[in-house]
Amino acid sequence: MTPPSDGVEFHRSSNPDAAQPTLIEGLPGHGLVASIAVDQLTDQLGLEQYGSIRSDSFPPVASFADGLVQDTVRVYSGTDPDVLTLQSDVPIPEDAFTDLSGCVLDELVDDFNQAIFLAGAPAQSEEQRGEVIGAATTETLRDELEAAGIELAADSGAVGGVTGALVSACYQADVPAALLLVRADPRVPDPAAARSVIENALEPLVEFDVDTDELREQAEEIQRQKQQLAQQMQPQGQDQQEEPMQARGMFR
Repeated sequence: MTPPSDGVEFHRSSNPDAAQPTLIEGLPGHGLVASIAVDQLTDQLGLEQYGSIRSDSFPPVASFADGLVQDTVRVYSGTDPDVLTLQSDVPIPEDAFTDLSGCVLDELVDDFNQAIFLAGAPAQSEEQRGEVIGAATTETLRDELEAAGIELAADSGAVGGVTGALVSACYQADVPAALLLVRADPRVPDPAAARSVIENALEPLVEFDVDTDELREQAEEIQRQKQQLAQQMQPQGQDQQEEPMQARGMFR
């Protein structure tokens, strides 16, 4: 087991009712796929905050929602299905990767049965966006990925960042964990890729059903704005009558 971390602390705010839940990680990365997907799950499944993770290594940011300030890194819990989610409003700095992994395994490992980690990978073409491949730390979980219709990673590879650190820590601690790699647009938030990983991987793996229409609408809006931007950048003399693109705060 990973030794306790002195740099990161878990603060429990309630007792989870879930029995043997699955932990689903949703930390910021490529295309914000994990963040968007897990934020949608937390809202749609009506999860309640179970606790928060604090560290002096985290960015000094004040996060708030519904008129109240909150911790930037939070854990939510629910029983239909039995899940925990790990979310952050800010990217996790590299010097906190090891301590965060140690905190999750030391403070939370007894509260979940297995973990699912999400990582966005740059799509090389429009057709690749939303493609999902998986890998697992155990043969049993690898078989579950196959049974859920998730393509296994055929080639060798590596995942870095905070997600890679968490998967590596689970593997070394013999904690069952799955890694889902999602092809996404690396330049902008990609709700279409988030919708794909929910519908094609998380729903069959964890056995739940959520409404993803909001993500489809967000994806359509981003596509519309990208098209407007392309038109605005056309050379002088071409049609530039489109109204200017306006920024929208669609994601938390």
